[in-house]
Amino acid sequence: PPAVPRLRSVIATWKDLCLDALDRVVMARFWAAATGLEVNASERHVSLDGPTPGHRVWVNQVDRGRSAKNRVHLDVYAASLDDLVGLGATVLSRAEETGFGWSVLADPEGGEFCAFLRDPGDLPSYRLHGVVIDCLDPGRVAGWWGEVLGVEPVHHAEHDWWTLERVAPDDTLTLDFVPVPEPRVAPNRVHWDVRGSVDDLLAAGATRLWDHEGSSMLADPEGNEFCVFAALPD
Repeated sequence: PPAVPRLRSVIATWKDLCLDALDRVVMARFWAAATGLEVNASERHVSLDGPTPGHRVWVNQVDRGRSAKNRVHLDVYAASLDDLVGLGATVLSRAEETGFGWSVLADPEGGEFCAFLRDPGDLPSYRLHGVVIDCLDPGRVAGWWGEVLGVEPVHHAEHDWWTLERVAPDDTLTLDFVPVPEPRVAPNRVHWDVRGSVDDLLAAGATRLWDHEGSSMLADPEGNEFCVFAALPD
């Protein structure tokens, strides 16, 4: 595929994804089967692992359930909706009913996600297609993340969507910023981690939320949480 235009500077680089869960075991089994990743569980951590560390999805234990519509959700490829229902999903709306190119489902804890159906012979082994972020101002948020990750956003004028392509290890995974009218009212249950300098991200317009051992939780200009880890040595 043609190269994605890169900006002059890169403030941070992609690390991995994180999902909040009340039941890490149930959610890990579901999302591993839905995405084509493998469960890697220990007493302290549960992750879904793939061919590189950048494919990893951490499943984080939390004590709060879903309280609002997901403002960050995942898109997956699937051979059929029945396959996803068999794993524990619930169908909320079907593509043939809405006229969209995707169906909306809920995972076992009620979190929305979208499924794009593909012929079984064309179904990739890694089926995570995208991360979708609801925004009051998608152009602004996509532009901010484009500056952070060093990628020129692509504008889809028909729906006023903005996309960042090939920011993660797999070329198919995109960050998609879409307009919604309602403001954010609850913490996101999906976020991504990056490697970079906290000070550089704060200078670029991020907000510090709290610090962990070895990482810091920041928020982008619309309050979407993300974790920052130190850059790896060259």
